[in-house]
Amino acid sequence: MNSDEKEDCECAPPQAETSPAGGPYREYEEPEIENPEASRMKRAAAKHLIERYYHQLTEGCGNESCSNSWCASSVGFNRMDNNAAAVKALELYKVNAKLCDPHPSKKGTASTYLESSAHSNSACGNRKLNHKDVHSVRDNFKDVNYLTEEKVYEILDICGEKEDYSPLIRVIGRVFSSAEGLVQSFRRSKPHTKEELKSLQGKDEDKDEDEKEAAACSATAMEEDSPASSSSSRLGEGSSGENDVQKLAPDEVSVDIEAVRRVYERLLSNEKIEAAFLNALVYLSPNVECDLTYHNVYSRDPNYLNLFVIVMENSNLHSPEYLEIALPQFCKAMSKLPLAAQAKLASLWSHYSAGQIRRMVETFQQLITYKVISNEFNSRNLVNDDDAVVAATKCLKIVYYANVLGGDLDVEHNEDEDEEPIPESSELTLQELLGEERRNKKGPRVDPVETELGIRTNDCRRPLIVFEEFVNEPLNEVLEMDKDYTFFKVETENKFSFMTCPFILNPVTKNLGLYYDNRIRMYSERRITVLYSLVQGQQLNPYLRLKVRRDHIIDDALVRLEMIAMENPADLKKQLYVEFEGEQGVDEGGVSKEFFQLVVEEIFNPDIGMFTYDERTKLFWFNSSSLENEGQYTLIGIVLGLAIYNNCILDVHFPMVVYRKLMGKKGTFRDLADANPVLYQSLKELLEYEGSVEEDMMITFQISQTDLFGNPLMYDLRENGDKIPVTNENRKEFVAQYAEYMLNKSVEKQFKAFRRGFHMVTNESPLKYLFRPEEIELLICGSRNLDFLALEETTEYDGGYNRDSRIIKEFWETLHSFGEEQKRFFLQFTTGTDRAPVGGLGKLKMIIAKNGPDTDRLPTSHTCFNVLLLPEYSSKEKLRERLLKAITYAKGFGML
Repeated sequence: MNSDEKEDCECAPPQAETSPAGGPYREYEEPEIENPEASRMKRAAAKHLIERYYHQLTEGCGNESCSNSWCASSVGFNRMDNNAAAVKALELYKVNAKLCDPHPSKKGTASTYLESSAHSNSACGNRKLNHKDVHSVRDNFKDVNYLTEEKVYEILDICGEKEDYSPLIRVIGRVFSSAEGLVQSFRRSKPHTKEELKSLQGKDEDKDEDEKEAAACSATAMEEDSPASSSSSRLGEGSSGENDVQKLAPDEVSVDIEAVRRVYERLLSNEKIEAAFLNALVYLSPNVECDLTYHNVYSRDPNYLNLFVIVMENSNLHSPEYLEIALPQFCKAMSKLPLAAQAKLASLWSHYSAGQIRRMVETFQQLITYKVISNEFNSRNLVNDDDAVVAATKCLKIVYYANVLGGDLDVEHNEDEDEEPIPESSELTLQELLGEERRNKKGPRVDPVETELGIRTNDCRRPLIVFEEFVNEPLNEVLEMDKDYTFFKVETENKFSFMTCPFILNPVTKNLGLYYDNRIRMYSERRITVLYSLVQGQQLNPYLRLKVRRDHIIDDALVRLEMIAMENPADLKKQLYVEFEGEQGVDEGGVSKEFFQLVVEEIFNPDIGMFTYDERTKLFWFNSSSLENEGQYTLIGIVLGLAIYNNCILDVHFPMVVYRKLMGKKGTFRDLADANPVLYQSLKELLEYEGSVEEDMMITFQISQTDLFGNPLMYDLRENGDKIPVTNENRKEFVAQYAEYMLNKSVEKQFKAFRRGFHMVTNESPLKYLFRPEEIELLICGSRNLDFLALEETTEYDGGYNRDSRIIKEFWETLHSFGEEQKRFFLQFTTGTDRAPVGGLGKLKMIIAKNGPDTDRLPTSHTCFNVLLLPEYSSKEKLRERLLKAITYAKGFGML
C-alpha cells in the first residue's frame, strides 16, 4: 500500500492508529539513537515488508492456485477494504507471517516493491540511475502521485504497446482515490511573466544531465524520509496553492477543465479503466467527507475544490454502477462543502453550456429518483431521512444556481422598497404574550447561497435550461408535506426540509406548503384572540368577518377592509368569513369563493376606470390617469393577498410583469412583449432599423399618452425631450426610457399602493421564497387548461352512486359534450370558480352524491366542498336539460 492510499483512509480511527505509512505509525517509532542511518534503514525495511503484506491482502500474488490463506489470490479469501487491510498487514508483519513470491503472471505489482524500495532508500548523492532502473519505474509508474494530460497519454501509450492496462488502472486507482493526488492533478499551466522569460533565457540550457538526475533523486529521497501526514493537513500547508488562488478570478479554478474532459473521453471507453474510476470514488468519498466535516480543509487550501470539478466531469456518473454506492457517498461529501465553496462552484459551472448543466442535473435527478423508487417512503419512513436523497438535493441546488447565474440575468432593475413599513399589529403576538420574541422579525427567508452569490432567482429572465427540469416528480409524490413544513419552520440541523430547495418541488406541492403556513397562521391568530378575550375581557372575534350586500359589494367590502387595515392589520391574517346579507349560506369556503369572484368582476369593470383593458391581449393594466385614490388600489392589493391566503382562485388577467413587480423586479423593454405587444413591436423595429433614424423617423424624447377622457398628454423622457432627436446612437436609451415610463413611472403611485396592500397579507408568508412570478400567477389565477377527462378520473361518488352507475355514465357523456363556456359554468356552479386549481382539474376533489330518485328538481351543489347533488333522472335528455338550467341561472346561496 503506497502512502497516498493509506493517508486517504486516515480519517477512520483504526487507520489513524495503525497505518503503516501514515503519520501516527511513523511518528511513534522509537526515537533516533546514536546511529540515525541504521535506524532509517530499519524503518525503511519494516515499511517495505508491511507494504508487501498490504498488497498481498488487497491484490494477491497472481497465482490462482495459491494456498496462502492471507493472500487475495487464494481460493475462499474474504476481500477487505483499505483500512482493514492496513490493520491486518501490520498484524501479519508482527507475527512474521508467510509472504507469497509474486507469480510471473502478476505484472508490475509486488515484484517491483523491492526494486523501488532499493532505489528510494539508497544514497543517491552522485549516483546515476541506469537505463534499466528508469525503465522499470516507468513501466510501473509507482512514482506517479498526481496526473497531467500528458502523463495519462504517456502511460496509455505504454500500456497499449504491451496490451496490458493494469499499470494505468493502478495509477488511476491511486490518484483518484487520493484527495491530495486529485487536487494536484490536471493543473493549468501558468504562462511565464516577462521577468521569468528573461531569467530563463539567461540560464545555460545545456545543463549537465548528471546534475539533473542527482537533484531529482535527492528530492525523491527527501520525500520518502519526510514524516507522512493526513491529506487534509498537507493540502493546507503548501503556499503554492494559496498563491494560485490569489491570482484566480472568483469563478475560476486552477484545474484545466478541458484537459480533464479530453482525458475522460479517451479513458471511459475502456470498461476496465472505467471500473477503476468507480472503485476509486468509493474509497475517496468518505475521506473527503471527513476532511470537509472535521478538518476545515477548504479554508486552508481552496484548491481542494479541484477535486469536485474533476469528478463531476465524469460523464458516466449517472450510470447504474455509480447509483448504488459511489455517487451517494460522493454527494454526501459534496454536500459538506462550505457556503463559499458552493458559491464558487456555482459561479464556475455557470460558464458551462446548457448541455453540460443538463448532464449534471440528470446525474443528481437519476440518483434521487432511483432512491425514491427503490425505497418505500411513507409517514413513518420519511424521504427527508434518506441521506442520499438529501445530499443529492443539496448538490442539485449548486447546479440550480449555476443555471440561474449562467442565464440571462437582470440584477439592476429592482423595485424600491416601501417607504413606509407595513404597520405592525397594535396587539401582542402569541409569542410575546408568553414572553418570547417574534420569530419573524428577521423578515422573509432568503437562501444563503443567493446571499453569497448576490443574486436572486427572480433576477433570471431566461435560465440555461428550463426550471422545470429541476423538478423531481417521484420525490413530490412521496413527500409528506405536513412533516416537511414542520422541519422548514423549526430549522433544525438534524432534519432536512425540501422546502429549503423549492426548485425541486412542483407548484402543487409548494402550494400545499403555503396552505399549511397560512392555516397555522390563522390558528395562531385565533389563539391570540382567545387569549385576549380571557385576559382583557374583549369580545371574542376569531375570524375576519365581512358582511356585505350583494348589490353594494365593493362599498361594503372595501370600507370594512380599509378600517381593518388602519386599525389592526394583523386581523387580515385571520380566516376569512363572508356573509351575504339576507342569504342563509354558511361560509365553509364556497361563499368566500363567490365573494372574490364578484369583487373582481366589479373592480376590473372598465367603467370604474381603475384599470384599462386591452382587447388584443385580453389583459388589464393600471390606469395611470385614474381618479381613484391610492387607498382603493391598496384595498385591491389586500383582496389579491386574501385570495392567496384563503386558497381562493381569482379570475384576474394581468400581464406577467405585474407578478414580477410584486416579486421586486421592475418592468423592462422585454416585458412590453406581453403587456403591450404593439408598442413592443414598434420599438423593436426602431432598434433594428438600418437607415438613419433621425432623418427618416423624426422622433424626439417626448412621447404622448391619452388620459381617461381621451385627451393627449405629453411627457419628456429626458429634460427638454421635445428638442432631443432620437438617433442611431441613442435609440437604445430611448427604448429603455420609454419602457421605464410605460411600465414603472406612469403607474408608480397606483402600483406602490397595490403592492403595499398585497404585502399587508403576505409579508410574513414564504410566498417569495417558494414561488417564481409565473407560479404566482398560477397560484392566483389557477390553470387555464380545463381537462375534464382528468376530473372524471379523480371524481368520487357517494349516496349509492359509483363509476358504473347509469346516471354517472350519462352525466359524463353530457358534460364532455358541452362547449367551453358551458363547462366553465359547470365549474362555477360546482366549485365556486370557473378556473382549475394549481395542477389542473385532476387535483380537484369533486364528489357526486345521489340526491333522491327521479324528480323535476334541479341539481344543487355545496361549493365549499365541491359536492354536486344529482337526482337519479330517468333519461339522458332530462339530465341534460336540468343540468344546463341549473348551471346557467345559478346565483346566490340558500339552505337545503
